[in-house]
Amino acid sequence: MHTILGAGGAVANALTRELLNNNQTIRLVSRKPLQQAGKNITWKKADLLNYNEVLEAVKGSTVIYLTAGLVYNKTIWQQQWPVIMQNVINAAKDTGARLIFFDNIYMYGLVNGPITEDTPYNPVSVKGEVRAKIADQLMDEVKAGNINASIARAADFYGTENLNSFLDMMVIDKFAKKQRAQWVGDVNKLHNFSYIPDMGKAVYLLGQNPNSDNQIWHMPTAAPLRGKQFIEIIAGAYNVAPKYLSVKKFMLQLFGLFDPLVKDTVEMYYQYNHDYNFNSDKFEKAFDFKPTTYQAGIKQLSETVYRPTV
Repeated sequence: MHTILGAGGAVANALTRELLNNNQTIRLVSRKPLQQAGKNITWKKADLLNYNEVLEAVKGSTVIYLTAGLVYNKTIWQQQWPVIMQNVINAAKDTGARLIFFDNIYMYGLVNGPITEDTPYNPVSVKGEVRAKIADQLMDEVKAGNINASIARAADFYGTENLNSFLDMMVIDKFAKKQRAQWVGDVNKLHNFSYIPDMGKAVYLLGQNPNSDNQIWHMPTAAPLRGKQFIEIIAGAYNVAPKYLSVKKFMLQLFGLFDPLVKDTVEMYYQYNHDYNFNSDKFEKAFDFKPTTYQAGIKQLSETVYRPTV
């Protein structure tokens, strides 16, 4: 059985679809009920901060996927992520299940050049420090031989179903509505984005291959482009002029006075005014996986999730 902790998010939903398409038995775990149909799928309520509930939720699992997302607040991350990680580690120990943790790349900090699985941790944000801590927390158990686990890391997302990503919310959805886009940071800097359907397929492959355990994997992601290139590609898909507003750091700081979510994005601004070059060669070669091109991914979204306004 495949158990998804933190079900209901974009990556968890994409993974669920892959598992269902391949006739796997799935248990979805979250604090709120989920409406998921399928003969091989069940839902169980659990608070990941409560160890007894976590253990009960994962009993009988062969693979546990930790895909949880917390409120985007550094204080909450500091308080809750280490507890959640320890609970899941202990549950993996007690059940003998394999564990796959879906992670981001905040722990690397500002990197000059390609970001690979071997890039050292050098966080320059509080949230990056938290991510480094829980990644070490997990991999220390792996090195000690206590569990079989891996970390799947992705760049910023696009292709979410709930506008929970920068590219979706500030560019794709804006052009779909024939509005001016917004771009955080320098449009001349490189950036890449991981396509959500690719993330579901890639995590599924890790779950199917025990030989992938006990290491870090960067999820398959197309090579970086400059911000202006993304704006032009997306504008072309929606047949609109590539008009945009550049959102600078001082603007985020100003908006953050009124919006706690925006306030907590300010410390991540470095990702958008420097080149951001996420490399996934290791996964692509190991699994013979070609990431979806931005042109193809955006075309698909323009025909499904973010249809143009007439």
